[in-house]
Amino acid sequence: MTDSLARARMIDLTLLSPTADAAGIEALCAQAARYGFATVCVNPRWVARAATFLADAAPGVCTVVGFPLGASTTAVKVFEAEDALTAGASEIDVVIDLAAVRARDTDALQSQLGALARTVHPRGILKVIIETCLLTPQEIRFASAQVMAAGADFVKTSTGFSTGGATVEAVRQIRSEVGPDMGIKAAGGIHTPEQMDALVAAGATRIGASDGVALL
Repeated sequence: MTDSLARARMIDLTLLSPTADAAGIEALCAQAARYGFATVCVNPRWVARAATFLADAAPGVCTVVGFPLGASTTAVKVFEAEDALTAGASEIDVVIDLAAVRARDTDALQSQLGALARTVHPRGILKVIIETCLLTPQEIRFASAQVMAAGADFVKTSTGFSTGGATVEAVRQIRSEVGPDMGIKAAGGIHTPEQMDALVAAGATRIGASDGVALL
């Protein structure tokens, strides 16, 4: 495996713009197939098209649920996840209930995240976005512990639509809480190979980026 291919397999090539169109989604998929990225990450509206385009290619299809605020009810998030899996998604990135995180409401978090884990597994991978830029270090660790306890596969740092993106310190805080084995996806504001390398060194195992080629 070349270094470039190994790096590509760590990257979710992302297009979540509200103005994305069919041509843009197909160009994204073509680029993902060419370079061997892990997935394309697209809005739910484009999952079926991306899955069809990539049917005979290596990259999977990732989509977002409860995005970008995380304030939807459990029933709505579960419906979104089920609908996306049926349309061809293999990975679901859901935004955590941030109000429940701030309130330290373990029961609400475990109820919602557990329902999502049961919906997504074993058909797909569940990543939970905790929006680290809105949390204190203590809240980052608490949220990460809740994600791990619920049986999700990854803690993800950011939506890319809030006040900040992935930071090395946030990734370190997540890793210190979840231990060595759980996945961590760093996303938001990652534009250079040096940024990617620093985040991976801190503990990230997946990178979300809109310009994945620049990271290779």
